[in-house]
Amino acid sequence: MTGRRRTPGQFGPLIFMFVWLLVLVPLSVAAAPYAAMVMDARNGKVLHAQNADTRLHPASLTKMMTLYVVFEAVQNGEITMDTLVTVSRKAAAEEPSKLGLRAGQKIKLRYLVRAAAVKSANDAATAMAEAIEGSEAAFARRMNRTAQAMGMTRTTFKNAHGLTESGHLSTARDMTILGRHVIYDYPQYYNLFSRKTADAGVRQVSHTNTRLLNSYKGADGIKTGYTRAAGFNLVASAERGKERVIATVFGGRSTASRNARVEELLDLGFKKSPAWANLRAPKAPPYLGKGAGAVVVAKTSDPMPGTRAKSIRVASAAVTRSLRPQARPGSVVTPGMVAPIVASVGKEIERELQEIAMVSDTAPSPIPSPAPDPSPEAVVVSAVAPTASVKPVQRPTGVAAATLTFKDTPTPARKAEVVTRLSTSGGRHWGINVGRYPSEFAAQKILLQTALAETASLDGASRKVVRGKTGFDANFMGMTRDSAELACRRLQARQITCFMVGPG
Repeated sequence: MTGRRRTPGQFGPLIFMFVWLLVLVPLSVAAAPYAAMVMDARNGKVLHAQNADTRLHPASLTKMMTLYVVFEAVQNGEITMDTLVTVSRKAAAEEPSKLGLRAGQKIKLRYLVRAAAVKSANDAATAMAEAIEGSEAAFARRMNRTAQAMGMTRTTFKNAHGLTESGHLSTARDMTILGRHVIYDYPQYYNLFSRKTADAGVRQVSHTNTRLLNSYKGADGIKTGYTRAAGFNLVASAERGKERVIATVFGGRSTASRNARVEELLDLGFKKSPAWANLRAPKAPPYLGKGAGAVVVAKTSDPMPGTRAKSIRVASAAVTRSLRPQARPGSVVTPGMVAPIVASVGKEIERELQEIAMVSDTAPSPIPSPAPDPSPEAVVVSAVAPTASVKPVQRPTGVAAATLTFKDTPTPARKAEVVTRLSTSGGRHWGINVGRYPSEFAAQKILLQTALAETASLDGASRKVVRGKTGFDANFMGMTRDSAELACRRLQARQITCFMVGPG
């Protein structure tokens, strides 16, 4: 068979088809590298990793750090959620996705937070950065300091929104670490990432990944990201019972294929993670914002190939005073004196469980005796003379703690005032969550058991069961932030799951 040479005109259809293929299949999607990580959120154990330390474009996953720094600034009094932020020309000119802010417009910080978390609005991210640090560049430097303090050793931020910029890179491992910090360091704000719609002040906005929230059982966030250079990225978290898994994907080829891969990774995570695990929440990084105390120099480790190790300045987070007050002389009640009170409280809890069982379908189970504290603390009462004799008096019915009568006390006797619940005024707007349970009775029971096991730090806190879509949350409310943090640390030391619950 004789071959024929094609004339230039005969190549026209082939060239036309090739051009259309370039239009239909973006080169960026095909070129975006793939990376993934799966982690047990409770203890940080890595369950799966692929190219997890490869530096790639994070896209809008960046906004997790932007919002983390905003939450930190609010907590430390740099700004409030009701602060009116003036939108700059730079912020208003950011590329989509955006809220549609105008230069000179004033808008409350809370609306910018919602727009960034739910819609992934770039103009909102830049406006927040400028409001807190004066410029986006200064804010990015703060993001980098915070990332280094978290252990995100292969991440460099150049902006607050995540649009492609030279040197703006991260890894699947670092973004998984960041997602875990968002969950545990600011649980009071974490619900933002699971809202399917939100009021952003100027309009309602919809979540960028409602599909996954609707399709995957237990999914509650966290953040999507897409640029041509990055592909389709996602850091997702899901909770089932006492298990929580985080899965991260870089370089997905489409929203649908990325979500399908994330669901596979979450399934793998739940399969590999044990039903029960000791909670080891990540240590929050030191506060590195305005007014951040003393500064020390720390050297980074594991520098990138071809670069020098460098020093960064981080704020010292050393504790300068003990949170535990010292007992006054002669004011210590021995464990023998406290035993009748504890026994009486135990009987009251048994009675309460019986009352709860009367309106519950679940029969109460016996309450186990609390494990002895390895380092029992003395109970401190009002100061009395060293020679005074202190005897416990039987607790009246319905009173949370027995009163103590002091002999040889020169002050006249008066009627004791008993407080059974702390007021929520005076800054007592915090609380703690000790788990989610399938029934109200189960939640009430764990609250009573926990109250008995940790009477010192939970004394006066009100017990509250909140019904949600997937169960009943067991909360202690009416606490200050310090008392809630202390109670959580003590409960975690007893291997009891605990999260702080913020105001509102």
